[in-house]
Amino acid sequence: MDANELLRRYAAGEINFNGVNLSGVNLFCADLIGVALVEADLHGASLIFAYLNRAKLYKANLTGSKLSGANLIQADLRGAMLHDADLHGARLQGADLRGADITLANLLDANLMEADLRDADLSGANLTGACLRGANLREEKRVYCSTLRGAKLHKADLRGANLSGADMARVDLSGANLAEVNLRGVDLSGANLSQANLKGAFLTEANLTQANLSGANLANARLERVILINGDLRGVDLRAATMPDIKLAQANLSGANLSQARLNRADLSRANLSKANLTDADLVDAYLAKADLEGANLTNSNLVRAEISSAHIMDAIFKNATMPDGNVNP
Repeated sequence: MDANELLRRYAAGEINFNGVNLSGVNLFCADLIGVALVEADLHGASLIFAYLNRAKLYKANLTGSKLSGANLIQADLRGAMLHDADLHGARLQGADLRGADITLANLLDANLMEADLRDADLSGANLTGACLRGANLREEKRVYCSTLRGAKLHKADLRGANLSGADMARVDLSGANLAEVNLRGVDLSGANLSQANLKGAFLTEANLTQANLSGANLANARLERVILINGDLRGVDLRAATMPDIKLAQANLSGANLSQARLNRADLSRANLSKANLTDADLVDAYLAKADLEGANLTNSNLVRAEISSAHIMDAIFKNATMPDGNVNP
């Protein structure tokens, strides 16, 4: 079927084109609202600025298709093949993309607000500047597990998104807005989160091994049992963050703001905390073997039963701090 036949029949009231072959067709700016193209072959097709609101594209083949600026609001794209597709600036609000293959796709500045991306594979996709506010990428009963491994989400807006259990290893989230996002149990190993806004984010049990969080805002974030071994946290803002049982061995926290942070039982062995702000921090039972605390400010901190005997404490400030033996430093 060619583009002219499709548009003629659609204009005549026909909407069911399931399974048709439309590979390589030019449907630039076409009005196909509500069209049914279930399992249709549209690979390499040009659908730039097309109107596909509420279109049924279940398991459609859109590999390498051009969908920049297309309107796909509330479209059914479950199981669709969008590998290497160009969705630059596409509107996908409320779209159902469960199980879709979106690997290596270009979603620059795309709008994915409230989209359902459970079990979608976004590995290597470019989501720079994309809006994913309220999007659903959570793992659910081990049935759905979204994959964003190696994806580019530089300066993306993910406020309110549910990413619980997602695979986000080596993802680029530099400068992204992740305020109050649910990242429980997410694999963010090797991820770039520099300058990201994670204020109030929920990161319990996440894996951030060797992640880059330099300059990130994690004020009031929850990081219980998080793994941040060898992480780059230079200049990070962790004010009032909740971090019991966190693993920060060999992490670089130089110049970090950890004032009022809860670090009970934290593993900070060999961590670099030089010039860090730890005023009013709770470090009860923390393990700071061989940690570098040179020039750190621990005023009013609680170090009861903390292991600091082998820590480097030159020029560290312990004014009014409760020391490991329970005595308060003058």
